[in-house]
Amino acid sequence: MNKTEFSAGLRKALSGLPQDDIEERVLFYEEMIDDKTEEGATEEEAVASLGNVNDVASQIISDIPLSKLVIEKIKPKRSLCAWETALIVLGAPLWLPLILAAGAAVLSLYVSVWAAIFSLWAVEGALWACALGGVAAAVTYFVRGNALTGIAMLGAALFCAGLSCFGFYGCLKASKGILSLTKKAALSIKSRFVGKEKAE
Repeated sequence: MNKTEFSAGLRKALSGLPQDDIEERVLFYEEMIDDKTEEGATEEEAVASLGNVNDVASQIISDIPLSKLVIEKIKPKRSLCAWETALIVLGAPLWLPLILAAGAAVLSLYVSVWAAIFSLWAVEGALWACALGGVAAAVTYFVRGNALTGIAMLGAALFCAGLSCFGFYGCLKASKGILSLTKKAALSIKSRFVGKEKAE
């Protein structure tokens, strides 16, 4: 694939973005290709080093704020007639609550998922606190001459420390998984607003 084909494919894949953004991004990648060819690479090698056009387009879309995509999508391509404006205003009591309810449902789902992750980390912190508190209590009991209770407290502290070690990796995995899922969901939503086509 040469520079012209790459640029055409990128323009097609970004077709739902504002025209200024498309031109800015395409120009950026064309300059990268030019820089690589000046360093001695062929045009095809320079293009290949950038990766797949669809992957490049996905990265560009993920970097653009969702609000900008929404504004571009709902901005009318022509001026509205008087009757169209009247329908929008009269229909607002119907469509506005539906949009707000959908937004609230998505937001509550997002907050709930992260609240569960926060709860896991809170349990992890509590286990570490119990382990440290158990060690401190064991030392206190040993100093006071109550060795059996001190041993029991030390055992409980070691148990909590062991659980917290296992829990740490679970919390870390869950956090990374939810973060990855959140990024994929955001990219999916953005892609729907852009309505990008797959480049050939």
